[in-house]
Parts: sequence; C-alpha cells; structure tokens
Amino acid sequence: MAMFLAKRIIKGQTTFAKVPPTLKEAVADILTKEGYSNLITEV
Repeated sequence: MAMFLAKRIIKGQTTFAKVPPTLKEAVADILTKEGYSNLITEV
C-alpha cells in the first residue's frame, strides 16, 4: 500500500498530506529512496 501511495504522489495524483498517519513513515522512506524527498510535505 505504501508503494502504491508513493507512486500516486510521484505522479501528482495525491499528496503526502493525504497519506494515512500509519503509512506516512513507509511512504516517506520510499519517496526518499526514489529521489522525491521534496514531495514529503505536510501542507
């Protein structure tokens, strides 16, 4: 599920702020490893 959400964030289909709290850490790790740490925002 975390990978699915990370890919949606990368594609611009959702935002990190909309990720459920229980998955935020895993999604942040994936985004960082993929080179998209700039998309990790809580706005």
